[in-house]
Amino acid sequence: MKLKSLLLASIAFMALCHVNTANAKRVELDKVAVKVNNGVILDSEIQVLIDRVKNTAKESGQKLPSDKALRRQAIDKLIQQTLLLQTAGRMGLVISDGQLDQTLNQIAKEQGSTLDQLRQSVEASGDNFQAYREEVRNEMISSRALRAQVERRIYISLQEVEALLKIIEQQGQSNEEYNLGHILVEIPVDATAKDIEEQKKRAEKVIEMLDGGREFKEVAIASSGGPRALDGGQMGWMNINEMPTLFAEAVRGEKKDAIIGPLRSGAGFHIVKLQDIRGRQVVETVEVRSRHILVKPSIIVSEEKARNMLAGFAKDLRAGEADFGELAKEHSEDPGSALNGGEYDWTDPTTYAGEFRDALLSLEKDQISEPFRTQFGWHIVQLLDKRVADKTEMAKKNRAHQMLFSRRFKEESFALQREMRENAYIEMVDE
Repeated sequence: MKLKSLLLASIAFMALCHVNTANAKRVELDKVAVKVNNGVILDSEIQVLIDRVKNTAKESGQKLPSDKALRRQAIDKLIQQTLLLQTAGRMGLVISDGQLDQTLNQIAKEQGSTLDQLRQSVEASGDNFQAYREEVRNEMISSRALRAQVERRIYISLQEVEALLKIIEQQGQSNEEYNLGHILVEIPVDATAKDIEEQKKRAEKVIEMLDGGREFKEVAIASSGGPRALDGGQMGWMNINEMPTLFAEAVRGEKKDAIIGPLRSGAGFHIVKLQDIRGRQVVETVEVRSRHILVKPSIIVSEEKARNMLAGFAKDLRAGEADFGELAKEHSEDPGSALNGGEYDWTDPTTYAGEFRDALLSLEKDQISEPFRTQFGWHIVQLLDKRVADKTEMAKKNRAHQMLFSRRFKEESFALQREMRENAYIEMVDE
């Protein structure tokens, strides 16, 4: 009898399930839009990026192209990011929660808000803050992966730096920087002569639109195949020697708001807008000479004991009852300076830990600080001297090196990402 009851109950349950299944509404699950090697890009990811661009444009009053053009640009951006994330995975590159929080706090600070206010702003725009956090993490990882890969391809010799310095002096343009907008009309790798001619005509049509008053960022988002397309083609401020050679030769002597192009390269036809020009100055550097004593807390030496020990040293030194150099040699736990009586040679104080720098810059010449704590332990420091150093020549060399690196980085970055895409398996599932 019990078995029969169980059987009837089971049949009734199955029938109920059948009824519920038959009456349930069909729910469309998220679908794969693009396959990239062994990874995928979901349709929802594309839509989130499009919505974010639209929200940003709405807030700034920016006009946008069609949804189709936006979707194409979003897909391109996500493909490139996916390839870089896959590279980062092979490198074992990760961003910790602590590093991510630090970046988010910096983002909030740049916007004049707190992290809580940033969260509220993200959620008010319809985004999930946890998803936003992970997107920022992915941006950080992909950026670091790209930099690590590109830096391996760059070597700059001292002769190149010296040669660039001579050119800068001859041109007298070392103080000029340019804010550029960029649009790239791409040429396919296997393009025929007819394809190239068609792309050139397309580039010329883009220039006509710009000359006719169309907003540059809007046209860039709609038409550019460059890496900064979704940012409106904005390349930012650069010295003429930081630009790709093709651009540097084209913008020299041009005036603000000039539209330049089409410029032909292996990647395609480039259109550049000279959005602004500004000067640049080299600032003199303050340097300090100092000496310090470091005591590290341990199982034997407590925080309080370390602080009190240094407070006693400072009192004796001010009273002239002790010698700083001798105390440093006997008690300081800084292996880099202890044997030299705790002395540091002329140094830019900004290279020191924040607490050490602040304590040092608050002192008058020969004054000794109260004990203070850094990540390394407890310190007292004496300011021996301060000067304003003329670092013009060193700054020029450093700047020349950075210019060469920046130019090579842009060129190699574009080339690397193009290679990655050409060598990847990419399938558009939704087309």
